[in-house]
Amino acid sequence: MAESEPGGEIARSELRASHDDRDRVVELLRVSAGDGRLTAEELDERLEQAMTARTYGELARLVADLPAAGSAVSPATAPQAKEVARIDTRSGHVKRVERWVVPQRMEVKVTSGHVLLDFTQAVITQPTLKLEVDVRSGHVKLLTRPGIVVDADDVAVRSGHVRVKAPWGSEVPVQLHIEVNGRVGSGHFVARPRFRNFWQWLTRQPRPYMIAAR
Repeated sequence: MAESEPGGEIARSELRASHDDRDRVVELLRVSAGDGRLTAEELDERLEQAMTARTYGELARLVADLPAAGSAVSPATAPQAKEVARIDTRSGHVKRVERWVVPQRMEVKVTSGHVLLDFTQAVITQPTLKLEVDVRSGHVKLLTRPGIVVDADDVAVRSGHVRVKAPWGSEVPVQLHIEVNGRVGSGHFVARPRFRNFWQWLTRQPRPYMIAAR
């Protein structure tokens, strides 16, 4: 678990890195190899470590001896997660998709509408999300990716249902742990990976959750 600085804040070097952060480091490594600063063996080794790095500190160590390293890894510009985000829908549809910043806590109340929380491209800056749900007759759906664990054991269910699917193996490092509590009346709470669309299925592209987490 990330170490904390005095006052309870996570040290900058221990903040979680995003896909874009890894891509910037990978590009710097490739340019440096092209300039003759890294051998082919060094490039291969560092690229492998960059693709699996989870924090800014791990990325920074890979480029510490290269020019322009500061611009490639910049923890100071990391997005800040809100302390709490609230969603209250009665009969509408609410979505959080693409590169939205996951807050520390979410309160989701659904009367008869639908809420979609898509974590496949979300920006994750802390290891835990506390999600409180109150679903009466609507739907709450979470789309996950490898490295995201959903714990819904503390959700009270009346006549609806709660379903969590995580087909990837336990060997995948946990990037985000979503702790769900609250209640589901006659509605539904579902957490699952994104399915392939028809074109992806037709062209035999791998399932999203079969692609190794970066």
